[in-house]
Amino acid sequence: MNHPQAALSRVDLVFDLFDADGSGVLEANDFEIMARRVVEAAPQSDEDAKEAMTAAFRRYWKNLAAELDDDRNGRIDRSEYENSVLSPELFESTIDEFARSLARLGDPDGDGMIERHVFTALMSAIGFERQNIETLFDALKPDRDDRISVSNWVVSIKDFYRPDAADIPGDHLVSSAG
Repeated sequence: MNHPQAALSRVDLVFDLFDADGSGVLEANDFEIMARRVVEAAPQSDEDAKEAMTAAFRRYWKNLAAELDDDRNGRIDRSEYENSVLSPELFESTIDEFARSLARLGDPDGDGMIERHVFTALMSAIGFERQNIETLFDALKPDRDDRISVSNWVVSIKDFYRPDAADIPGDHLVSSAG
């Protein structure tokens, strides 16, 4: 399958973000670091939402390791990641859990809406650039109270991980694609 350049750029960006300790490989500890950062960026969220987010990061790592760590050394290098992650069927349920957990964390009052400052804090904790976060938020069409819907964000997150997706709001997170 021929993937859009934006999708390939998203794959590279996600690898770099998930490599939270900057070691050049993905390891379980990277996902613990990322989970801690994201949970700390949502102090207003309840403990259940924080635990769900941490569990989603852990499951994400376990699924990646099970599918991509061919030599079972507890590390996934860039080539292992890039060669396999372009098969979305391997990670669909993992991405769904991740997207729903992140959106839940961003909606502490449960009204189905995410305020810009909460969105920005969470996305910054993941490691995205501030300017790109702001552009993405605007692309998700905030309401007059400067909020986006949880459901719209969940769809956007899932689209971000689809290698066949092109011209999606999430492309604004990739400097070269936005």
